[in-house]
Amino acid sequence: MKWSEFFTSSVGKKFVMGLTGIFLISFLVVHVGINACIWAMDGGEMFNKAAHFMGATVVIRILEVGLFIGFFIHIIQGLSLEIKNRQKRSVKYAVPMGNKGSKWYSRSMGLLGSIVLIFLIIHWKQFWIPSRFSDMSEVTYENNIPVHDLYSLMKETFTTGWVVILYVVACLSLAYHLLHGFQSAFRSLGLSNSRYIHLINAVGIGFSIIVPLAFAMMPVSMYFNWVQ
Repeated sequence: MKWSEFFTSSVGKKFVMGLTGIFLISFLVVHVGINACIWAMDGGEMFNKAAHFMGATVVIRILEVGLFIGFFIHIIQGLSLEIKNRQKRSVKYAVPMGNKGSKWYSRSMGLLGSIVLIFLIIHWKQFWIPSRFSDMSEVTYENNIPVHDLYSLMKETFTTGWVVILYVVACLSLAYHLLHGFQSAFRSLGLSNSRYIHLINAVGIGFSIIVPLAFAMMPVSMYFNWVQ
């Protein structure tokens, strides 16, 4: 099979989905680590410095472009596979299988991914675009280098109840998306076998709970003034 044929085949598309999925999982680890700085209880200094480092470092800015490309490819390939699977199953089973054949979230990856995508667009509009393309308010710390005051923007954004609810719903969708997608990514790359499958599943379940929960607790903590 030629490379061009491989990447247009179902196996090739799943391979690309797995590869971009692993890349996006690594992004989540970095992102949740930076956002967790809000719990330093220092008025947002650690968080603002970490965000400034991510925005001012050339290598990271280049990786940022790769991140957007990764999101785009992951979404396109995911929708393509979802449409193809639905076409194959145009005739439903005479007897509904329910969760016997597969879990509901593994059958709803397209819906869950779409919810996460809508959330990302809103999230980029609220935080990424202002930090990159507008004159945000700045704050200066002991090094006398002005940095964007993203912490204050977060506190202001998360005073609105419906925004907090939106973020929590998106994090819940992300959790279920990861619950299937984490182990599926390793399987699509051929990195899953009988020796490691239980370990990968266990790590995947832990990751799918801890990371989305941490993301969800950020707006909740801001809304209830649990961080200062």
